[in-house]
Amino acid sequence: MKKKLLIIEDEMSVAKQLKWGLGKEYDITIATDVEQAKKALAAGIFPVATMDLGLPPYPDTPQQGFELLKVIPSLAPDTRVIVITGNAEEENAVRAIALGAADFCAKPIDLKILAIILSRTFQIHQLEESNRRLQRQSTRSGSLCGMFGISPVMDEVFEHLKHASLTDYPVLITGSTGTGKEMAAHAVHNLSQRAEKPLVIINCGAIPENLLESELFGHEKGAFTGASSRKIGRFEQADQGTIFLDEIGELPLKLQVKILRFLQESTIERLGGIKTISLDVRIIAASNVTLEDAIEAGTFREDLFYRLNVIPLRLPDLKERPEDILLLGHNFLLEESRKLKRGQTSFSP
Repeated sequence: MKKKLLIIEDEMSVAKQLKWGLGKEYDITIATDVEQAKKALAAGIFPVATMDLGLPPYPDTPQQGFELLKVIPSLAPDTRVIVITGNAEEENAVRAIALGAADFCAKPIDLKILAIILSRTFQIHQLEESNRRLQRQSTRSGSLCGMFGISPVMDEVFEHLKHASLTDYPVLITGSTGTGKEMAAHAVHNLSQRAEKPLVIINCGAIPENLLESELFGHEKGAFTGASSRKIGRFEQADQGTIFLDEIGELPLKLQVKILRFLQESTIERLGGIKTISLDVRIIAASNVTLEDAIEAGTFREDLFYRLNVIPLRLPDLKERPEDILLLGHNFLLEESRKLKRGQTSFSP
């Protein structure tokens, strides 16, 4: 999906030039005056906007542009603005930055330079949005994305989850059954820049080995008996998002090779297909067995382990976090009471 860009420009010839030069990369909306710009900005859908300071009814002065810059924080506080200004108008550019503009581009517009400025500004917006998500999730003491804990060890886990969400590196989550590995995967995804894209979950130990390759990578029509049509696998479903490979230690060696190839090249091939498909998918894996022992036993590839273990995350057993027992108990009771519509309930003294 293209990123949304608002162009605030009263000269239609310039607006059309920008739309022609940037339209392949961005979903562009044009506003030709202050009122149109305010309406578009108030919609809250534009991460970035470019704005010519000279707008009607005084296009030969920066007056309207400056006035609009002053109200943008209240209309669209998260939108980053790039001002377009003349080469000889350095003072206007400096004042625009002081009023909150993220950057400026000099006239006559060089599309290559503007493209670089836009790319950088969108990246800044993404980082700011990630930080806002972290702050929203952290406002509730003792919880993060549905995970609860007030113990020091869980404070550390929450910090690791936040840091993991800021990158696209693979994450390997380990811990005993019931420690919340799937919830941790949800947290990393929901706090990341991929939060609006799919999180696809697959339990590698719950699907028969003869069906697992097709489930992960898909297949073409006629790839095997019963393959009556093309099937899109879980990796393709997760494109632009995240795939969570639970119980990765149960994956057969043959499929471990394919996972390793994806980590190295970001490509897959459907079963029975000849086309190489490039994907943008972040991998989060989890295991409740010690993969180092599996490597020693010859059931898990050492090179795959190191590729997955870029960001290791261990979830503690409940016995390591006794401070959380009462908090967890109350939250479980509250959740079940809501499901059963029991009203206010509590534990006996």
